[in-house]
Amino acid sequence: MIDLTVPEIRHKLQTATAEEFAVLERSLVADTRKGVRQAVEVARRRLAAEAAEAERLAALYAFEQALAAERGGSVVLGLDEVGRGPLAGPLAVGGVVLGPGEPIAGLNDSKQVAPEDRERVAARVREGARAWTVQYVEPAEIDRVGMTAALRGAFGRAIAAVEAAGVVPDVVLLDGNPLHLDEREVNVVKGDGKCASIAAASIVAKVARDHLMEEYDGQYPGYGFASNKGYGSEGHMAAIRELGLTPIPRRSFCTTFTQESRF
Repeated sequence: MIDLTVPEIRHKLQTATAEEFAVLERSLVADTRKGVRQAVEVARRRLAAEAAEAERLAALYAFEQALAAERGGSVVLGLDEVGRGPLAGPLAVGGVVLGPGEPIAGLNDSKQVAPEDRERVAARVREGARAWTVQYVEPAEIDRVGMTAALRGAFGRAIAAVEAAGVVPDVVLLDGNPLHLDEREVNVVKGDGKCASIAAASIVAKVARDHLMEEYDGQYPGYGFASNKGYGSEGHMAAIRELGLTPIPRRSFCTTFTQESRF
């Protein structure tokens, strides 16, 4: 390949599969050009990262299928909540039964996925899932019944919504501590980083809730909901002190703020 220019070789290496790279690497072993050696190393690192990501994704799917197999089933519903800690806006609970096919690239705990990538991954989840749902718990209900009861209710509604879509799970995987809401419940600590369906539920719930908070930003300007998503950022707390509470706060979370709502 000595007759090829460095940019031509770089292009070949940038698009090479692992098998193609092995052939290219052997053919370039005698090429001492600095640009070629750098391109080979970049390609080697890229393929190593891709292999590690493929292994991580395979483990996400295998982990939950092993849990299901232990219980004599194969249909897995993953549940996860988003928005437990904000001062304003609803809690969102996602539920996903993944469909067959290739693992979804980039699937991970929503906190580990860049915002611009979450949209793509969430779309892939929704398109390929056997069933999915997002259930909301409004701030007034959180204030009235408390977070644990609110979570139990939302998780129960998510299970019912999936079953109403005609998909009956053998196992219900829940991120975190036991809630004892269903006999099929299996709890996985940090499950959004271990189980594909929980990670998928985390992402669809996060994307849905973020879009809702962006809508609220237009309804209640000045609070920065498009950026803070209702969490207690310095700007959000300063806005509450200056403008008062909107109609969407969790009042039990805002006991240090005394101003009444202007809305």
